Amino acid sequence: MYLKKFEIRWSDVDANRHLANSAYINYMAHTRMSYLAERGFDQKTMARYQMGPVVFHEHMYYFKEVFPGRPVRVSMEVVGLSEDGKFFEFRHDFYDDSGRNFAHCEMMGAWMDLRTRTLIGLPKELMTAFDKEKKAEGFRVLTKKDTRKFAKAPKDMVPPV
Repeated sequence: MYLKKFEIRWSDVDANRHLANSAYINYMAHTRMSYLAERGFDQKTMARYQMGPVVFHEHMYYFKEVFPGRPVRVSMEVVGLSEDGKFFEFRHDFYDDSGRNFAHCEMMGAWMDLRTRTLIGLPKELMTAFDKEKKAEGFRVLTKKDTRKFAKAPKDMVPPV
């Protein structure tokens, strides 16, 4: 399990004076990108391959409020990956300074070719980085079908005038 520590900043707090939803999303994105960079997926490498990550969905579960003044830690585990590395699923947990889990998130995404704007599998060099990682409990091999379980396209939806 990968862990990243954060200090709750004033800008991370909402009108209720607790950690804002947008801060959870930002903390998770920073944790993922730090994890990936440490495994060779840094900005230089992604620029060389003209690729970037895209998020399909993030499902948050909040258990307890958290307030400024104490550090928080965000974990990340790879719980799913397609055979070609195109699709990925990560699990995040949020912990307070006492080690209590106060939020959980399940997210899924894919890799996009920035030239063609289409989804792509990982280059062999980068796939090797994932192959070396210890698999999380419940790890599964993803298929395109797994990425569509929450998708419901609206039928000819016209916005209200």
